[in-house]
Amino acid sequence: MLWLGFLYVRVHDPFSFLLLNTFLGYIPIELSFHLGAHKPRPFWLFWPLVLIWLLFYPNAPYLLTDLFHLSLLQPYAVSGLLKATSHIWIYFTYMMISALGCAFLGFWSLNYVSQSISQRLARGNGIVRLIVVLLLTFLSSVGVYIGRFLRIHTIYLFLNPEQFIRPLLTMWTHNLWIFVLLMTALQLFCYWILHLIMTARTTEDNE
Repeated sequence: MLWLGFLYVRVHDPFSFLLLNTFLGYIPIELSFHLGAHKPRPFWLFWPLVLIWLLFYPNAPYLLTDLFHLSLLQPYAVSGLLKATSHIWIYFTYMMISALGCAFLGFWSLNYVSQSISQRLARGNGIVRLIVVLLLTFLSSVGVYIGRFLRIHTIYLFLNPEQFIRPLLTMWTHNLWIFVLLMTALQLFCYWILHLIMTARTTEDNE
């Protein structure tokens, strides 16, 4: 939350979008704390919370695609070399902190939520949990596509869902499937890295 306050003060056009996107990326992280396996929720509350988490979760990896906006800074000089201008690297730092922070904390929330779901469905069965991770990652990649290329933010789905039904039905093109597969692979790779780190830490704690 402190980072959001910092962005509110420091970030200006054309990067003012970073504040909203970081806020949206933080929401699923916060929601995941209410879905932990050690905090059992009744059926009627747990699954609606999972659905809300899933609607907002794509906003976390979505921030990785915001890195393309760094091109607005025109970072290359006429010589073809990167500029050393402080303004460029300040915004580069802002973008990286938001993108990596939300993405990896988002992957942590994915780990947390998948554990809770598999615990409910199959008492923590590893195969079921893997299937849940794959499914949620695939759906989040579709969500990233919707946000990036159809420009439909999660909040719009709550405010005016009827307006977006047709675009959602007609978006299933070859380019979508390529993007979704690549984004899913990228997310799974990052999730795997996070999983290795968490597993190694757990092993050290048990020794």
